[in-house]
Amino acid sequence: MTSAATETIAPEVVSTDVPARLDALPWRRFHWLVVSALGVTWILDGLEVTIVGALSGVLTSAAGLALTPFQLSVTGSYYLLGGVIGALGFGWLTDRFGRKRLFSVTLGLYLLATLATGLSWSFASFAIFRALTAAGIGGEGAAMDSAIDELIPARRRGQSSIIIHGSFWVGAAMGSLASVVLLNPHVLAPSLGWRFAFIGGALLALVIVYARRYLPESPRWLITHGKPAEGERIVDQIETRCGIAPERDRSGLPRMALRTQSRTGYVQVARSLILRYPKRTFLCITLLATQAFCYNAVFFTYGLILKQFYAVPDQDIGWFLLPFAAGNVLGPLLLGRLFDTLGRRVMIGATYALSGVLLAITGWLFARHLVDARQLTVCWSVVFFFASAAASAAYLTISESFPLETRAMIIGIFNAFGNGLGGIAGPVLFGAQIATGVRGNLLWGYLIGGGLMLFAAIVELAIGVDAERKPLEEVAPPLSQVDQ
Repeated sequence: MTSAATETIAPEVVSTDVPARLDALPWRRFHWLVVSALGVTWILDGLEVTIVGALSGVLTSAAGLALTPFQLSVTGSYYLLGGVIGALGFGWLTDRFGRKRLFSVTLGLYLLATLATGLSWSFASFAIFRALTAAGIGGEGAAMDSAIDELIPARRRGQSSIIIHGSFWVGAAMGSLASVVLLNPHVLAPSLGWRFAFIGGALLALVIVYARRYLPESPRWLITHGKPAEGERIVDQIETRCGIAPERDRSGLPRMALRTQSRTGYVQVARSLILRYPKRTFLCITLLATQAFCYNAVFFTYGLILKQFYAVPDQDIGWFLLPFAAGNVLGPLLLGRLFDTLGRRVMIGATYALSGVLLAITGWLFARHLVDARQLTVCWSVVFFFASAAASAAYLTISESFPLETRAMIIGIFNAFGNGLGGIAGPVLFGAQIATGVRGNLLWGYLIGGGLMLFAAIVELAIGVDAERKPLEEVAPPLSQVDQ
């Protein structure tokens, strides 16, 4: 039997107010659980990326794996390639089998792969295990972004998503601190310290497994996939957890009719991307690819720059990454609310433009020998105060701009192509330039990154999606929606 809130009005069509009920919820502990248990994915990603940057010195030494600077940069591309494969594969599975079911699979893959990374014995094994680690995190991203958008009320969706993506840099700070401790020869021998740095990520994943036991499946996904009764039951439970009386009057809430389906096909995805929303497709590729090049070009190689151009000792590199991480965390925290008030188009355009200009200026100061290691770190902290909010908004734009039935798969596709176009090329290009030992060669890379961010700002201002404070179903109507 179906409830009054979700009723069958045709053999395969249901009328429901579930989306409106989720958006009307007051902010309670349940939403904090969603934010923390799912958002921790980005903490893990930040931890993994920063660990390699902070350990770059020891990994290129005899105490580590004796990698060359170029090999170390290539492992960054392997990491991004693994993320691409994971995002594509697990994104498809998430739309087919649900958000919650994939959490255990992707988290389990991450846990085993990062543990194996700590046991690496060669460049090949290190690169492969890093790719598998990223595949787990890439898959997590598709399921996590979908679930967050579908469970968080529309009025807080932008701020919540941007802060969650900014938590990447909480993981970055954790990685920096861990490297400082574990690379201290008075704590552990360098040959062991770098291994325990990776193993620590697996221990953190075990904590996440426990927290996610209390997260429900997305009711929106259940409704559209032929399980309206289960979706209704979960919303009832969420409302109870938020202190909403089950007998309240819901007659004023808007309803919508949806035709249920069992799975999403590639034809539906292609139609959404190419025929239904071609401008949004171009926008999302532009935003993601440009920020990926900017970030990965700078961050994956920063430890090498500190060591080669400023002779910073291996055990001190982590200290330089801490203020860098702080700027990246503060940007989304302080600017996130503005994406829901001033709006997406204004804030995304502004943060991308400022990031591009400041990136080019910082690159010029570095090339001209006008900044020392500390001053350069401060400059990067300012640049990525804005770039972090911009990058987080790129992921938000992708996850809220397309229909529910194709959301996870499209997130995976954009992560794959965006990171593939901008992310894989960046570390390889900059790694090769660092190896030359000529600062001027790096300046060209910084100027390219700055120019790309400015181009993305222009695209956003021209064709950006004004999704602030709007229900997901208004921003991108479900493919299964039936006119009443």
